[in-house]
Amino acid sequence: MSNTIIRVEGLGKKYSICHEKRERYVALRDVVANTANRLKQRLTSPSQFGSQSQEDFWALQDVSFEVKQGDRIGIIGRNGAGKSTLLKILSRVTGPTEGEISIKGRVASLLEVGTGFHPELTGRENIFLNGAILGMCRKEIQKKFDGIVAFSEVENFLDTPVKRYSSGMYVRLAFAVAAHLEPEILIVDEVLAVGDAQFQKKCLGKMEDTGREGGTVLLVSHSMASIQKLCSKGIYLKTGQIAKSGEVNQVVKAYLDEGFSSGASSLRDRKDRQGSGRVRIIDFYVTDIQGNKQGFLSSGEDYVFTMEYENLGNKRSFKDVVGSIGITDERDEIILLVRSSFSDQNFDIHHNSGVIRCLIKDFNLASGRYNTILFLSYRETEILDCISSAAKIDVEGGDFFRTGSTGLPSHCKVLTRSSWEISE
Repeated sequence: MSNTIIRVEGLGKKYSICHEKRERYVALRDVVANTANRLKQRLTSPSQFGSQSQEDFWALQDVSFEVKQGDRIGIIGRNGAGKSTLLKILSRVTGPTEGEISIKGRVASLLEVGTGFHPELTGRENIFLNGAILGMCRKEIQKKFDGIVAFSEVENFLDTPVKRYSSGMYVRLAFAVAAHLEPEILIVDEVLAVGDAQFQKKCLGKMEDTGREGGTVLLVSHSMASIQKLCSKGIYLKTGQIAKSGEVNQVVKAYLDEGFSSGASSLRDRKDRQGSGRVRIIDFYVTDIQGNKQGFLSSGEDYVFTMEYENLGNKRSFKDVVGSIGITDERDEIILLVRSSFSDQNFDIHHNSGVIRCLIKDFNLASGRYNTILFLSYRETEILDCISSAAKIDVEGGDFFRTGSTGLPSHCKVLTRSSWEISE
């Protein structure tokens, strides 16, 4: 008898995106007048309502794979690759446009904060509600109840409506419920990033236990370390299609290798970006103090990290803009992060284009190959642009310690000076 519990064949998901023409400036009287005109158009000619154009977007296309009982599968890919869409279809949150899915077994999913709980019900009531949705009787849920509460660490708020929970409390309880009610298949999205480091570690341990006990785990994460630690197999999604699947370390390597090579492409043309796009990063490079572009960096030197931008906000000025540059290692983990708000140096953007420079003194990364994440936001409320795997950075040698030692790059990527003494 086959032990395949998930079979996906030719899966596709299409969304229709509407584009509406916008005026450069809209006053209150225009809103009132336009609303009346649109209502009149809708009543007299519904098919021509508004000035919208429609575009089809395939989030997933021709995706096929099988999952065996007990598999622990990590699903990776850039933002917009279709990872979350795939999990939503497998969790029956949304349906596919084409293709077939066969699932055997009880599925528990944790996709995003706000999914699965009724906000008006208390934590206690939601535990029993979720158990009932999974097909468990009240006695079974009561048997698991104490373990769920202990794991979630929200016992003091158990009789409080979950709409008053913080995002961290919400995720702790949601994961505890999903993991403890004995699902055959546990599906978890990047939502665990909301929790603190200690809770994330506890969640990974619980998912490991689920796999060891014969359960099946599907995990989406941008943490390659978590994927490699927890999963035995991997699926790499790229623009809605499977680029590679198989043994997890090989899949992660394919993803990371492509991430580094993608830095050679023009940032202006990159489609896999997040944000409103009202300000866009169009180029990135590193120079020395004299302004000379650098192909390789050396530990212990001073460098200027430079982002060129274009302002597409209809000549609008943006005040209190936050700039951020993250440097990631071979596992896609951020190991160095500089951010204008950390040093109270946010800036204003007034012109159609310009250059943002960040001086990093005494560069403290060991020899190796790294990648970058570039980020701009309007205050702390609107992401203007965010590009992952924007450009590769190669660090070769250097004399950070001023002793000729390069540290131990294979063991530690971040260099720090220290003083030693002994007393007897």
